[in-house]
Amino acid sequence: MQTIFAFIIALGILIFIHEMGHYLAARWCGVKVLRFSVGFGKPLLRFVSRGRDQTEWTVGAIPLGGYVRMLDERELDEVGQHVDPADLPRAFNRQSVWKRFAIVAAGPAANFLLAIVLYMMLAMSGTREPVAILDAPPAESAAALAGIVGGERIVALRVDDDSEVIRSWNSFRMRMFELGLDGAEPVLELRAPDGRTRTVALPEVPDVGRNPGGDPLAALGLQLQGGPVTVTEIVPDSAASRAGLMVGDRIVALDGAPAGNAASLIAAIRSKPGQSVTIGVERAGQAHQLQTLLGADAASGTPVGKLGAGLAQAVPMEEVSYGLQDAMARSLGQVWSTSVMSLRLLGKMLVGEASLQNLSGPLTVASYAGKAADLGIQPFIQFLALISISLGVLNLLPIPVLDGGHLLYYCVEILTGRPIPEHWQMALQKVGMACILLLTSLALFNDFSRLLQT
Repeated sequence: MQTIFAFIIALGILIFIHEMGHYLAARWCGVKVLRFSVGFGKPLLRFVSRGRDQTEWTVGAIPLGGYVRMLDERELDEVGQHVDPADLPRAFNRQSVWKRFAIVAAGPAANFLLAIVLYMMLAMSGTREPVAILDAPPAESAAALAGIVGGERIVALRVDDDSEVIRSWNSFRMRMFELGLDGAEPVLELRAPDGRTRTVALPEVPDVGRNPGGDPLAALGLQLQGGPVTVTEIVPDSAASRAGLMVGDRIVALDGAPAGNAASLIAAIRSKPGQSVTIGVERAGQAHQLQTLLGADAASGTPVGKLGAGLAQAVPMEEVSYGLQDAMARSLGQVWSTSVMSLRLLGKMLVGEASLQNLSGPLTVASYAGKAADLGIQPFIQFLALISISLGVLNLLPIPVLDGGHLLYYCVEILTGRPIPEHWQMALQKVGMACILLLTSLALFNDFSRLLQT
């Protein structure tokens, strides 16, 4: 129930902000707004504002989008109605191409602005984030071969002549995911507990786009130093539930080998698809040996072991906060880098360089909304900011029926001095609908595949 509630709240906020961008721009440009709707279908709530426009405000039964309906001669002509001559100057189709461009672009712009504000709030209020202290890497891993021994803190990351200060493990992890799309070879600046610093060169960062379930840090052997691994959740009818694992158990070993940290334990589990394992746990001060048959997840093509348990590990945390100027610069950078990374990943999917399993639909978004809400207000705000960026990027894609498709029409009109003919727009509209249906179907297929594999 909390997942559904968090999903509806998140979508409601994001859709309202997006449509409010269109609405405010339309009012600023002098266009008459007939209806503002959050959601589609039969209105559940309805309110008509006072004033000469008498805009209708509604909440639809299907909360998967929204719209702002403006006065437009073309729409009324289709149903045999006509615009009051006094309102003709306020019709959307009568506006200059620059005003129409501004009205359409204001929706995605509002989503980006929301993300900037949310990231600024988090940066200025301060968030508790894991300190970027490395654990001892697995033997023969890229990190071990590079000379990383564990216990050192990452203080900076350099690629070519571009150097970036690392304030937390979260920022380091995000940056490494971005570098994976470039196939970059980063250099880490490390500080030992005694204060000495040194640099370590790493090989090319694996591209997560080719393996959506993979972790580029784990592939390199980079692990966050932490305490004991604790079970936080048990998936029903999973290998964990059949073994008798319980929430609160501390996993200390797998097949006799020390569990180490959560990342190494997960890597060991993933390397044993369909195999019988013995899990050493501590429960209420008592040692137990539990046996189970691991599941096999073949979503990424190669089967990997699946335990079906949520794992957590206590790690050193510190408060990370920024002043107004730094917070603004950081939030702008986050929105920009996330947008660029999303577009690059989409481009890689189009040319076959990234897996189509990277696409997610409403079921996955709902799942993450619920998990973020469980973790607290700050993770939920971070989730809202990320999805707001994704919504802004999605709407700017040059696909007819999306905002980006209309902006493309207006760009052509600006360059040629005349609008695209109506019959061409109608034909492209059908192509755009087909593209959206295809993307939606693929995203839902990925959603259901993930559900079936849990």
